[in-house]
Amino acid sequence: MTQRVQRLAAYAVIVRGDQILLSRLSERVTQQELWSLPGGGVDHGEDPRDAVVREVHEETGLTAEVGDTAHVFSLHLPDTWRRGRRVDAHSVRIVYQGWVPPDAAEPRVVEVDGSTAEAAWQPLSAVLDGTLPTVSLVAQALAAYHPQRHQRVACYAYVERGDALLLTRISPLGVSPGTWALPGGGVEHGENPVDTVRRELKEECGLEGEIGELLAVHDVHFTGTAPSGRHEDFHGIHLVHRATVPDGIEPRVVEEGGTTDAVAWVPLTEILDGKVPVFDVVRAAIDAARAERH
Repeated sequence: MTQRVQRLAAYAVIVRGDQILLSRLSERVTQQELWSLPGGGVDHGEDPRDAVVREVHEETGLTAEVGDTAHVFSLHLPDTWRRGRRVDAHSVRIVYQGWVPPDAAEPRVVEVDGSTAEAAWQPLSAVLDGTLPTVSLVAQALAAYHPQRHQRVACYAYVERGDALLLTRISPLGVSPGTWALPGGGVEHGENPVDTVRRELKEECGLEGEIGELLAVHDVHFTGTAPSGRHEDFHGIHLVHRATVPDGIEPRVVEEGGTTDAVAWVPLTEILDGKVPVFDVVRAAIDAARAERH
C-alpha cells in the first residue's frame, strides 16, 4: 500500500502596485524555473499566521503582517514522488493576504540550504499571462484574491481669510507627502463630525475654530498601497464644513510625529493655477464655495 503523506502549509499573497512577492523553488525541489508564494509547512503546535510570518522572513528577508482571514486550497496527488519515494500526497494550503512596509528592503533569501533559491517582486501581468512559470497555487490564490476594502469617513474645515485658504501639508508619514490638504482627518468611532473638525483644527493648526454649515461632500475611490503597505480598495468620504478662526493668531503644527508637517495660508490663485499641489477635495470645496456666491 502506498504511504499516505499529509502536509499543512501556510502562504501569503503580498501585492504591491502591479507586482507580487514570489519565491523561486531551489534545485533540490525542481530542476525547472518555478515560482511560488512565500510560505511553507506549519510546525506542530504553530499558529498558521505565525508560520506565514516566519516563512516569509526565511524566504524573502522581509517582515510581513497578515490578515485575519484566509482561503484554503486542497491538493491531492494519489501517486507522486516525495524525497525519492512514491507516496499518496495530500496538501492543505492556507493562503492569507499579507503586506510589508512600503520602504522595505529588496527581498533576499535568509534560510540556508532550504527550498527557496531566490526571492523577488515579479510583475503581476507576467504571472497572469503565464510568462513567468509558477506553481498552480499562485494562480488559484490570485483568482480568489481581492484587495482589502477600507472605507474612511473624514471631516475637514474650509477656512478663508481674504484671498487665502488655510491648508496643511502632508508629511512623509502620510499618503502623497508634500501635497496640501484642508485641515481635518478621520472621524473617530462615536465622534460627532463637527467635533472632528474642531479637534483637527486644534491638532493640526493650533487654532480654536467655530464650525459652520456643511459646505460640500466629496468622495474618492481607488485601489492602491496604504501607508502600512497593505493593498487596499479604498473609499474615502469627505465632509467639508465652513469654519472661522480668530484673527491675529498664526497657525502652527501642534501634533508631533503625525501626518502634518506644515500649515499655512495659501493664496487661492496659487491653488487654482496648480503652483501648489492639493488633493481633489480642496478643489471641490473651492468650487462649492464659489457656487454659493453665485
